[in-house]
Amino acid sequence: MKQRNVLTSAGGGGRRSTGKSSEIASNLAKCRTGSAGGFTMAEILLSLTIIGVVAAITLPSLTGNINERTWNTQRKALYARFSQAIALMPALNGYGTFTEDESGNITEDTVAETFVTAGLSKVLKINNICDSEHLSDCGIVSTFTTLIGTQSVMPTKISEMNSQFVDVYDQGNYTLQNPQSNIDTKAAAFETANGESVVVFYNPACLLDANITTSWHYSQPLMCANFIYDLNGLKGPNTVGKDIGFITAMYPSDSVVVAPVPLTRPGTASVNFPDASSQCKGQDSESRLPNRDELSSLFYNMNLLGITDVSADSQCYWSGSLISSNSIWYQCFGGGRRHPSRDNLSLPVWCVKR
Repeated sequence: MKQRNVLTSAGGGGRRSTGKSSEIASNLAKCRTGSAGGFTMAEILLSLTIIGVVAAITLPSLTGNINERTWNTQRKALYARFSQAIALMPALNGYGTFTEDESGNITEDTVAETFVTAGLSKVLKINNICDSEHLSDCGIVSTFTTLIGTQSVMPTKISEMNSQFVDVYDQGNYTLQNPQSNIDTKAAAFETANGESVVVFYNPACLLDANITTSWHYSQPLMCANFIYDLNGLKGPNTVGKDIGFITAMYPSDSVVVAPVPLTRPGTASVNFPDASSQCKGQDSESRLPNRDELSSLFYNMNLLGITDVSADSQCYWSGSLISSNSIWYQCFGGGRRHPSRDNLSLPVWCVKR
């Protein structure tokens, strides 16, 4: 019978331990006790603290970037659906009833609700419709943050969206009689099938502009419907430029739908038109001049942008819409006039995101 050699830890009868195996055993023992090659509790806690601090610094920025991308995607998708829906409507004016008594008091106003129920809902999937007294039932917040960071109340009629639809504006010695002075219809609201909440302001008497390429004119009568949307309803941050924005439909036939996303308003420094585009790129490499209708949309939504004192902002802004090689449209926020002008006029710019 063959014998086996057995390694034992004690002397006698087996193979004797070498000095090398004793050293290995000693090192293993040290690892088990944490005296060498491991981490102490203090080191672990310090590492976790550093990780927590770094996460606290970077996570809000990372979350904000994710939200921005999500909002941009939703915004573009919503605009595409509205553009397709409006294109399917035969005309945008004439919906509902709007009457006043001899004193100018509104006696009947069904225009916005009728525009949604009898017009828009035929071409756009809508889940819920609310009148001006129950906007919150459609996920509309009562207050929001404007583009410049001030707090404002959600408008419930056209005059609260922009008072220049109903007021006479006096710019120095030049009185501008607003041609829409009797249009102050109530808003309505609806929820889309995709979960967006939308307030609609409707002008049943919106017009085409017969002289749109030849002379100055008021931009108010050209607005058929203005939509203020909230991409996530009552959830935050309820801020213009983030989850809140606007879409405007202009002209009753051959309608144009625009959804400008403005940058924060710049200073009042004026430039000639050839320098206007470069000034936008200087603010943001991805920005551009708004076209003529986009600039009118900014004017319609002055309150959302944070402009409430018309007398303090009679400024006119360049558009990117050319009439000829040296003639360009610009929009005045005091009074609502749109003008053609030579390119050597000096005006400020208000840029929009691409």
